Amino acid sequence: MFRHSILLITFIFVSTAIPCTNFLITKGASTDGSTFISYSADSHVLYGELYYTPPGHHLEGEMLNIYEWDTGDYLGQIKQAPVTYSVVGNINEHQVAVGETTYGGRHELVDSTGIMDYGSLMYIALQRAKTAREAIKVMTDLVAEHGYHSEGESLSISDPNEVWIMEIIGKGPGNKGAVWVARKIPDGYICAHANQSRIRQFPLNDKENCLYAKDVISFAREKGYFNGKDQDFSFADAYAPPDFGGLRFCEARVWSMFRRVAPSLNIPIDYARGDEGAEPMPLWIKPDKKLSVRDVMELMRDHFEDSEFDLSKGIGAGPYQLPYRWRPLTWKVDSVEYFNERSTSTQQTGFSFVTQSRSWLPDPIGGIIWFGVDDTYSTVYVPMYCGIQKAPYSYSVGTGSFLNFTWESAFWVFNFVSNFAYLRYNDMIKDIQIVQRQLEARFVSDQPGIEAAALALYNQAPQLARTFLTDYSTRLGDETVKRWKKLGEFLLYKYLDGNVKDEHGKVHHPGYGESWYRRIIEESGEKYRYKSEDGGH
Repeated sequence: MFRHSILLITFIFVSTAIPCTNFLITKGASTDGSTFISYSADSHVLYGELYYTPPGHHLEGEMLNIYEWDTGDYLGQIKQAPVTYSVVGNINEHQVAVGETTYGGRHELVDSTGIMDYGSLMYIALQRAKTAREAIKVMTDLVAEHGYHSEGESLSISDPNEVWIMEIIGKGPGNKGAVWVARKIPDGYICAHANQSRIRQFPLNDKENCLYAKDVISFAREKGYFNGKDQDFSFADAYAPPDFGGLRFCEARVWSMFRRVAPSLNIPIDYARGDEGAEPMPLWIKPDKKLSVRDVMELMRDHFEDSEFDLSKGIGAGPYQLPYRWRPLTWKVDSVEYFNERSTSTQQTGFSFVTQSRSWLPDPIGGIIWFGVDDTYSTVYVPMYCGIQKAPYSYSVGTGSFLNFTWESAFWVFNFVSNFAYLRYNDMIKDIQIVQRQLEARFVSDQPGIEAAALALYNQAPQLARTFLTDYSTRLGDETVKRWKKLGEFLLYKYLDGNVKDEHGKVHHPGYGESWYRRIIEESGEKYRYKSEDGGH
């Protein structure tokens, strides 16, 4: 364990390749004019907690220690900013939010001597930026001065008015800095990325909507990655050419989100399937209808249902249609390699969120990070206003750890429920969703009243609103964990020993579904056929 100098957080060292998913929704694509970004931090060794960094004023000459977010390794020092803003999770007090997915890209471009890793870039940008554009400048200035330490990354950056996708990759040992492109999502459109670089061609003379490193094309030429005309340059093809895994495990998640929000487009599955010669999907699309915050939460809950990738189908799902496959992602039998699908919802999520930023409200009230821990399909997204001054105790740094179970920790309570549900998933998930939807529906329906009260207090004194929202968010978080623990106790009572109790407490023995019994017969033949007393069948 270690103490992180930027975020004042503790957590177990995590794998350097965290496969994540981001969805980006502009003002014109939302029902109320909010901007949204979503993020799932997926790692088998990431402890889910809500980071909180208070605002600060810093002395001239003060230095900031940089520790790699994934490993905790000390990387170096940079100058501290004179003023830093408070950050709750991945949103700051000015409603700027950041998410990411790692795409890796060309391995030779990783510069282990660089100081700025992707995690430090995100959280330092949140501490220093008032807009999405400022966040992009903070990050790109930092890597130009101090070098870029990580693999290739896609970043989601939003504020109350704009949503951007940015892709960045290093220049290899001995070449300080990074090459990058940032594109503003057109208003009324939505975008997504999931561990595969997605920016291809981009406008070269449109600073309002596209920013990029001055050498992003020339460096690719120098390295032999590209030799065409500038206007034909594709960032993804040059720096992270997609392979089968990049399509089937990564672009497939984008395809599934696109098909859900715009079924009218009938976007072909062939690219996501990894078919040779398939046409790449667009970077962004216009949804068939505008999306609410609840819609975005539900987009994070996806197992490719009702598609040929559907994880609830097939022998791998077992008798109770479990839409998860235990790792490894790829496996071999008789020297032949096979794979499992990789959906947005996955069992190894540490935390996830949907941020909401709104231009018509004061910042402390307008920004929310709807935060959840563990599997997105069975989590509860709880509203944490960006103006709050601490995290709920059950979600806070230090309440628990990845190495020690405690009933006081949101991460462990939600994992207790989900891991028990994996045993009889198609039945238990229904009970989970009842409580999940009750809680989230209440949070959303209470939102107008809570914000009206906060706004009245803000007009008296902004600090009154921050105190009110802090009390509200922390109470909701801790109450949600208590309710989830009671849900886990109920599931243990109802499904004890493979049985199912009805509402009167009467025990039933429903057995497996007929399709699973047929699989048993197909495999075993007559082995388990019951014989009558006279020896016949």
